[in-house]
Amino acid sequence: MDFRLEFDPPSLSQKIDLDDNIMLVGSCFTEHVYNYLVASKFSAVQNPHGVLFNPVSIANALSRYVEKKHISSNELFEQNGLWNHWDFHSSLSCTSQEESLERMNETISSAHSFLKHAQWLIVTLGSAYVYELQGPQVVANCHKIPSSHFTKRMLDPEEIVSTYNKIITQIKQFNHNLNIIFTISPVRHLRDGFVENNRSKSVLIHAVDKLTRQQEHLHYFPSYELVIDDLRDYRFYAEDMVHPNYLATRYVWEKFCAAAINGRSREVMKELDQLNMAFQHKPLHPDSVEHRKFRIKYKDIAQSLAARFPSIDLHKEINHFS
Repeated sequence: MDFRLEFDPPSLSQKIDLDDNIMLVGSCFTEHVYNYLVASKFSAVQNPHGVLFNPVSIANALSRYVEKKHISSNELFEQNGLWNHWDFHSSLSCTSQEESLERMNETISSAHSFLKHAQWLIVTLGSAYVYELQGPQVVANCHKIPSSHFTKRMLDPEEIVSTYNKIITQIKQFNHNLNIIFTISPVRHLRDGFVENNRSKSVLIHAVDKLTRQQEHLHYFPSYELVIDDLRDYRFYAEDMVHPNYLATRYVWEKFCAAAINGRSREVMKELDQLNMAFQHKPLHPDSVEHRKFRIKYKDIAQSLAARFPSIDLHKEINHFS
């Protein structure tokens, strides 16, 4: 007897290869996918602006990367001893105006260079709600400014489609080899309300569906549906009942690998998984004969992988087992 309905996402028409460069932008769920990619030795960059939740702020960040549009000091403001920017997450804010400016502009320059040569961009949308200053200006982060300074509203699907048609055209002119994967974060924004969160997610799903139907190089991966409709249980959430836990993120990652990563790379990833497990092993008797054999075995495996796949950096692992 089956107690849940499992589904396998359709395979992407184009697949990610281990030699590809991947940029990830969007909500906090992006970090889980990024960590799995890096553990599997993919070349990846995540959220140069910091975590971003709404589609407009993500699009604004991408446009800034393409244009290499640096910020000026008069765009920064001080709050609680930190110098902030409305387009950046507070994790990039510093106590010095000069340091904040330098740090933020360095991330823009680095993101510009990486995106120019990337093969993949993964965009994770978190919420259709935006907060606007007078202007109106959509902000990526409120930086603990009182809510009375902002107007909160929900984007409609056509706004999102229009915004992304413009930024996708801009990106493709900048890097015509880039493929884009959209996904919706399964993290529930319950501060907006239970009903409001579902309305928000439905707006994002509808908008992304319209976008991916229009252009072949745009893909959709159902992270949201895998957690909400496949796993569908609070045991797959963290203690806050909002964020998916390790089991859930690992499940989504495995489904992502099957749908989005090519066969050659998945075979190499299996070997890398074994190497990672050995790397994390903490011996009870590090000077024993058995452990010396263990180190020799996995040093040979690491060197063999490095010889077969020169693009994979395994210096850390080889040194660890030496």
